[in-house]
Amino acid sequence: MAQFHYTGRSVNSGQSVDGYVDAPDEQNAAGQLMNRGITPLTIKKGIKKGDDATPGFGERRPTLSDLALFARQMYTLTKAGVPITKAINGLAQTARNKYLIRAMRDMVENLESGRDLSNSLARHPDIFTGLFVNMIHVGEQSGHLEQSFLQVAKHLEQEKKNRERLKGATRYPKIVIGAVVAAIALLNIFVIPAFSSTFTRLGSDLPLPTQMLIMSSHLFTTYWPHMVGAVMLVVVGVDRYLKTKQGRFTWDRAKLKLPIFGSIFLRITLGRFTHSFAMTLRAGVPIVQALSMVSKTLENSYIESHINSMRGGIERGETLAKTAAATGIFTPLVLQMLAVGDETGNIDEMMDEVAGYYEGEVDYDLSLIGDAIEPILLVVVGGMVLVLTLGIFMPMWEMSSAAMGK
Repeated sequence: MAQFHYTGRSVNSGQSVDGYVDAPDEQNAAGQLMNRGITPLTIKKGIKKGDDATPGFGERRPTLSDLALFARQMYTLTKAGVPITKAINGLAQTARNKYLIRAMRDMVENLESGRDLSNSLARHPDIFTGLFVNMIHVGEQSGHLEQSFLQVAKHLEQEKKNRERLKGATRYPKIVIGAVVAAIALLNIFVIPAFSSTFTRLGSDLPLPTQMLIMSSHLFTTYWPHMVGAVMLVVVGVDRYLKTKQGRFTWDRAKLKLPIFGSIFLRITLGRFTHSFAMTLRAGVPIVQALSMVSKTLENSYIESHINSMRGGIERGETLAKTAAATGIFTPLVLQMLAVGDETGNIDEMMDEVAGYYEGEVDYDLSLIGDAIEPILLVVVGGMVLVLTLGIFMPMWEMSSAAMGK
C-alpha cells in the first residue's frame, strides 16, 4: 500500500478539499475518493507529515482507552445534537492526553476552515487509523455520524479487551522467566565465586555439576562486557531487521507458528479482522474497500497479505467464501459460515458470528494457557535448582565423608 496526496472538490458542497488516501495505486485511490463523494483533481504519491507527527516533550501517543473514550464521548455529544466543532472544543478542554488535545485543536481549525470531520481526522494518521477515519466518513455521508462513533468506540473497546487478555496470559511466564534470568545472573556473579575459591583450594577433582557452575561463573565475571555488548548488538540488529518490510513479514509469520501461543495469536488476529469487517460492511462500505481498510488494522503483515489476496479474488468476481478458502488461514467451520453469508446476503451477520466463534476459542485457550505453561516452567526451574544444589553440596558431602573417614 502507498499513500497519495489528493486535491479535489466535494460533490455535495462543491468546496475544494485535499488530504491523503492509502491505496495500492492511483486508480484505486481515485475510486476511494469517488466513493467518498470527492471528485479528484490531482493525485500524487507522497507521505503525509501532519502537525502531530511526533509527540512533544512530556507527551505520549493516545492509548486505545483514550481513543475509545473520545469516540464514545463524541457519540454522546453528537446524539444530543451538539455541533461537531463545539463538541471537539469541549473535549479538548477536559482531555488529559496533551498529544490528543493538540490534534483536537488542529481538527477544530480544519473544521472551521471548511473541511469535513473525516478529512480533519485523516490529518493525524498516527492517532486515528484508516478504519477510524473511513467509518466516520461513512457516518457523515449517511447522516448517522453518532452511530459511526458508537461502532468505533465498541471496536476500540473490544480491541483493548483482546490485548489485555493476551497480556494477562503472558504475564505469568514473563515474570517467571525474568526471575530465573535474574537468579542465574546473581548466582554466577556473587554466590558461586564465593564457593569456587573454597573448592579450588581443595585440590581434588570436583564433580561435573560443580565444574559446570565454576565455568559458568568464570564466563560471567570475566567476559560480562563482551556478553553485554553481544546482547546489545543482537537486540539492535534484530530491531532494525524487524523494521524492514521483509523482517516484519518474517516475524509476523513466525509468531503464528510459536508453540502454545501461535494459534492464539492467529485467532486473535482473525477475530479482529472478522469483527472489523462486519462493522464496515454494516456501515455500507463496499466489500473490496472494506477489505482494504481492515487489512491495515491487523498489525500482522502476513495476515494482511492474505486479506489483500482476498480483495483481488473479490475483484475478479469470486465469492467471499472461495477467496477466504484460498488463503488457507480459516477453519472449515468458518468457511461454511462464510458460504452461508454469501448465499443469504447477510455477510455482516455471519462475520459477527465468526468473530464470536474466534473470541470464544481464544477465551478458552487463554484460560488453559497457565496450565499448559506451568509444567514447562517447573521443569526448567527444577533443573536449575538441581544443578545448583548438586554443584554446591556434592563437594561438601565429599569433604564431610573424607573428614569422617580420617
